[in-house]
Amino acid sequence: MASRTLSHCAARNYFIPLLFFSSTAALAQQAAPRCTFPASALGGAVNAHTRFVERNLLPAIMVAGAKPFALEDRMRAYGVPGVSVAVIHNGKLEWARGWGVRDAGSCAPVTPDTDFQAASISKVVTALTALRLVEEGKISLDKDINSYLKSWKLPPNAKLAPKPITLRELLSHTAGLNVWGFPGYGVGSRLPTPVQVLNGEAPANTEAVKVVLPQDQQWQYSGGGYVIAQVALSDVTGESFDKLAEEKVLRPLGMRRSAFAQPPSATILRNAAMGHYWTDKLVPGGYHVYPELGPAGLWTTPADLSRLLLDLQASANGRASKLLSAKMTAEMLTPGKGDWGLGVELSGTGATRRFGHDGVNEGYQSRMMAYVRKGEGVVVMTNGGGRRLADEVIRSVATDYGWAELASKRVDETALSAEALARFAGRYQAGGISVDLTIKDGHLIGQTDGPQLERLIALTPERFETDVSGIVVEFQKGQDGSITGFRIVENGPPITFTRAAIGAP
Repeated sequence: MASRTLSHCAARNYFIPLLFFSSTAALAQQAAPRCTFPASALGGAVNAHTRFVERNLLPAIMVAGAKPFALEDRMRAYGVPGVSVAVIHNGKLEWARGWGVRDAGSCAPVTPDTDFQAASISKVVTALTALRLVEEGKISLDKDINSYLKSWKLPPNAKLAPKPITLRELLSHTAGLNVWGFPGYGVGSRLPTPVQVLNGEAPANTEAVKVVLPQDQQWQYSGGGYVIAQVALSDVTGESFDKLAEEKVLRPLGMRRSAFAQPPSATILRNAAMGHYWTDKLVPGGYHVYPELGPAGLWTTPADLSRLLLDLQASANGRASKLLSAKMTAEMLTPGKGDWGLGVELSGTGATRRFGHDGVNEGYQSRMMAYVRKGEGVVVMTNGGGRRLADEVIRSVATDYGWAELASKRVDETALSAEALARFAGRYQAGGISVDLTIKDGHLIGQTDGPQLERLIALTPERFETDVSGIVVEFQKGQDGSITGFRIVENGPPITFTRAAIGAP
């Protein structure tokens, strides 16, 4: 199976860190950008913090002699036309601004009010909408989801799901469902209804949603499960999902530039970033349309998402909030399988506990993160292949504000012989994705979707960290001592890759 490029995997609406994937052909498509980089003042706030970000983008691991990158240079290297950033500090939105352009045609600058597709970050808003209805007694986290569904029913599977599937399992990705994500539909295309999406019926372009793994035994990301949640919430309230989310989450938080609008409204389009494959390669029509609102349909800004993060931080720390009780917020932020809560990815411990989500739609990539116990956080949204860029921006912000656990670091590398490193070379596969590891100049190298290769730095004889993105993987051995695969254990989803047989396609 050929290695997939970043644009292929965008259809999942969840970013699997593509640290190893070949990008030679993709990078060759990059062309000199047609837009002049806008003056800094056009993007919004200008202060010491924004200037630090402009001059100090950093890899995850700093090696001797390494120098920081300039933001404009990295945007050009990654082929990202525009980026928008918002930073939370001391319990408030401290600054928000944009860099670059909304699209390669108009060359209009990104501003703090520029809307982007949130992609899978939409799931956080969907989870909050669901949990508000739970607190109102209109739906339960732990009862049969089919008892709330009127317009569609989840097909039974006595073998894999002997107990009823619940809303809690849908929100935590533990129901054992298929359909990771959605490729969306071109502007002007005929759109399926949510029920057609769930049934895999034309014009839907994904398969029917069903149970494919044992229920509640593992973490299995499923955008399909969030379409089920979307339909269930509408069925129990009699309201369309977009209106329901606006009523329960967006309006109470004052998220004035946010809407589950697919296609987008004229208001959003007046200051919207168009999706790009590379700097001057616009997604046809400017964006894809996602009728799968619950998992992928939100248009928003980093500043608006910061309001959501701040409200959850307030509730988690016993302060006045607008959405959830402290008890429900604690439940949302309690790690389960795969270090996921209800709608959010969780990381860190103690004072460094964090929550957030990534988002990938066609032509858009974003990331948001906030601390549970500290009033700190950051949101980065891009209108291109900007997930790596988002990582570097977050590390820059972390370095500036003293978030040591997220800042770039120096590590002591475990010395391994050429023979020991050669054991790890080969092809690894998981969920239709292939990873190729090779040996180059005495180092273990992974192909990357970014402008440079990533070296895997040995922390122990079996545990490695990538030098650019900071993703930690742990290799696994069979009974005979041979390498059988690896698992992402830090800074990425807990996915296990299996080593392919020699000569496998």
